Amino acid sequence: MHFGQIVIDSAEPTTLAGFYADLVGRPVADGGNAFMAQIHGDGGFPSLMFLAVPEPRTGKNRLHLDLIADDFQAEVERAVGLGAAKVGEFEEYGTAWVTLTDPEGNVFDIGRPH
Repeated sequence: MHFGQIVIDSAEPTTLAGFYADLVGRPVADGGNAFMAQIHGDGGFPSLMFLAVPEPRTGKNRLHLDLIADDFQAEVERAVGLGAAKVGEFEEYGTAWVTLTDPEGNVFDIGRPH
């Protein structure tokens, strides 16, 4: 078995793919449409697929992305500038991170490397 991609439900796949493409510095793959968009992975980053669903997210994500950066506070501010919203700041287990939501309300974290 091999890892395929992380799939994120979305109201507007191409818009949300654009947010994450800007956030992680990878292009949105050609061929996106109102139903599906992708960001292809490489050896250091997994592929992300954004699929259209009719219902909005409700409740807490059961799975979320954990992104790391050496200057994670600067990346948090950049994410907010791209349209993310800051939820909270945490420091536990020998590391620190900030929880945010993307423009559609999906939770993700940006933290310093462990």
